[in-house]
Amino acid sequence: MSEVHVTRRARLRERCEAQGGPAGAALITLPANIRYLTGCAPAGPAALLLTPEPRDVLLGSPDTTAAVTDESLRGSVLPVTRGDPAAAAGELAAGAGVDTLAVEEHHLTVARHRALADAAPRLRLTGLACAVEQQRLVKDEEEISALRVSAEMTDHALGELLESILVGRTERHLALELERRLIDHGAEGPAFPTSVATGSHAGIPGHRPTDRRVEEGDFLSVCLGARYRGYRCQIGRTFVIGTAPATWQIELYDLVFAAQRAGREALTPGTEYRAVDRATRHVLDAAGYSDALDPSTGHGVGLEFREDPRLCPDAMGKLDACVPVTVEPGVHLPGRGGVRIDDTLVVRPQADGGPELLTITTKELLAL
Repeated sequence: MSEVHVTRRARLRERCEAQGGPAGAALITLPANIRYLTGCAPAGPAALLLTPEPRDVLLGSPDTTAAVTDESLRGSVLPVTRGDPAAAAGELAAGAGVDTLAVEEHHLTVARHRALADAAPRLRLTGLACAVEQQRLVKDEEEISALRVSAEMTDHALGELLESILVGRTERHLALELERRLIDHGAEGPAFPTSVATGSHAGIPGHRPTDRRVEEGDFLSVCLGARYRGYRCQIGRTFVIGTAPATWQIELYDLVFAAQRAGREALTPGTEYRAVDRATRHVLDAAGYSDALDPSTGHGVGLEFREDPRLCPDAMGKLDACVPVTVEPGVHLPGRGGVRIDDTLVVRPQADGGPELLTITTKELLAL
């Protein structure tokens, strides 16, 4: 993997130069970006200093620097036991004769900016914008492989829960059990806080588990994901507890399923982000549920749970191949319940079989 990370850092330099970026150095502080460029997950604040010559330096706590597996960085790791690694990186760059430093201004806090300016007052700071995030948008096969494993762990954890007795158990208990099962299957941990919503709670977008107990006839809506090698996936499913679903539950579920299918089928290279959102939203709007919809149909996933692209009405841009996204339409009816169906997929050309579905747990409306 060392060669992969060296290549990624070289591509970042080329991207900065092509965009008219500074000829000095670049400072990376966002943890996900540091991991993408080095393979090392920072333990606390860290900084990666990229210089015009391929002599890159990783600065952070002793725990961070001891975890470096990238052979190309072995001789360029600097433990920082006191102070801010970003400030130490700025001081190092100034000492090496660098006069311009590009920083991730969307991540660098005011406090860190002040520390950096104090450590290297003659260093001119410019913006790196979201250059690393733009590079991370299209995943390589190593990254997609990690997402596949993450999705497999998630499917296993959910499948095992569905085989257990659910009536009488609390939302909080079920969420904790799902997260334990993710770890049992080899996950580093949950990709995000697991959501379990029952009954009327299924009508609350973004519901967090409570001590409400599962009852017969409830909608049970779950959303979870595993984290593997830093990569995160998402799955969301809705079921009915105990008895056969009521007519209104079947109708609502079928509607959301049709919307989700429309979104999945729209995932082709060259499709506008907002066109994917429009495909799902049109189905639900036509049925009169425009006021009960989420503001977004989906988003990218990877080293962060919510990455670009955003699949929403005002999103700009078009899909590329090898971009993993979620498609997650839902209808939430306050006081009554709701349905969500979420999948993680990888955008692929039709010639390659179309979008690759990573999360494969059944989307049939099961009575558990």
